[in-house]
Amino acid sequence: MAAPPDTDLRAALRSGLPDRYLTSDDIATIFKVPRETVYQWRKKRIGPPGFRIGKYIRYDPADVLAHVAERKNTDQDAA
Repeated sequence: MAAPPDTDLRAALRSGLPDRYLTSDDIATIFKVPRETVYQWRKKRIGPPGFRIGKYIRYDPADVLAHVAERKNTDQDAA
């Protein structure tokens, strides 16, 4: 189930995992943050884990969902 370019990526992640790796632009769209923020998260190691394929950074949708779940649990524990 590949998400067409005009599909809401957040909805695609909620309804099921896309069958492709996500780009930094995808992550920025999902979290509604500037792309530079995604780069800073990676540099500080505080965002979803990514991996390098050649010169490109990609994100596994399962890792992104796991990161969100972890953040939700951390925030609930702090409250």
